[in-house]
Amino acid sequence: MAEWGLEPRSSESQSHALTTTPHCFIRQRDDSFVHDKGTEMYIYKPLNQPFSLSPPPHLVTTVFMVFSFTSGIDAIIALEEDGYLTNFLEFYMRESEPYLSTSYGIMICYWDAVVHYGLCLAMIAAIANRKNYRHFGLYWVGSLTMSLLVFLPGNMVGKYGSEIRPAFLLNISYLLIPIWAAMRIFAQPRTSPVVTADKVAEEHRKTLLQRPLDLALVGYFLFAIGFTFFRGLVVLNCPADACFNYIYHHEPYLRDPVAYPKVQMLVFLFYGLPYFCTCVYGLLFPGSTWMTDWALVFAGAIAQAQFSHIGSSLHQHTSFPYRTPEETWWPVILGNLTYAVGPHLLVFRCLRNPAFFCPLLSWKEDKKTQ
Repeated sequence: MAEWGLEPRSSESQSHALTTTPHCFIRQRDDSFVHDKGTEMYIYKPLNQPFSLSPPPHLVTTVFMVFSFTSGIDAIIALEEDGYLTNFLEFYMRESEPYLSTSYGIMICYWDAVVHYGLCLAMIAAIANRKNYRHFGLYWVGSLTMSLLVFLPGNMVGKYGSEIRPAFLLNISYLLIPIWAAMRIFAQPRTSPVVTADKVAEEHRKTLLQRPLDLALVGYFLFAIGFTFFRGLVVLNCPADACFNYIYHHEPYLRDPVAYPKVQMLVFLFYGLPYFCTCVYGLLFPGSTWMTDWALVFAGAIAQAQFSHIGSSLHQHTSFPYRTPEETWWPVILGNLTYAVGPHLLVFRCLRNPAFFCPLLSWKEDKKTQ
């Protein structure tokens, strides 16, 4: 093999291979990036060299590349825990982060390996083509933030709380970097179709009954408010018979001692519930300019949460008494899927016809100045 120039890869070259896809893509699409040697070297510095003190011009791209690399690591963790791979990260899982071997840990690894990786590639592609990546970025921020809000507290208060090790501190970077990235993403200019002042005025005059999709969304959010409040009471050990029956006969996973489902329901209660209420307000009264951005953030958050919650309640790593019972399987799964689909319908509605959420006065003023 040596005479053909093919030599066995070292472990370092294998680690670089995990970043090959996004790196090769941006090399092909952005010539300025290829010729900027300092920037190109910086992409690999997180893997084998200290960081440079001077920030490169493509720092956001570098962040997304690093996150795409970690998505590859999460794919290996999930596949190994499910038995598809062996002897890759077994020692690390046992000695550093044993909580990743839980059903919830496996589910968030799958989500990171597929959805977060795809979003990072989409944002890298947008940057390489000099296009706006705000929508992808907001969805990514919401998804990543939700996983951290549940995963970090769940590790500390659940049954693995006594097994927290120094490797746990690595997760702090996952909390700080998304905050910085979110600030950069929110600073991106909004991209929305051009809407005339007459169209805005027309949409503002419509009642809720004249907007059937908005009427259906209000019905969904009323359901989500009730479902969120009820499950919050359930995990807070409400003594009502309905709560007792639900946690023992419908979603026993909420009693799992790993504590992730309990933390998830509390996050929904304290963050999701106020958001659902404000969405009802935004659909009833025109001019809520914040709706589109926060719809994207919460759609990503709730999608990640429900995927991990549903998958964990069915996964083999969850003890059998805490899995969703077969006799209530369909109602529970359909209820949770409905809970996840609604925010995405709101995103579709906001992006498809944003006139109702535009401020009337400013559009009229813009029309006069044109």
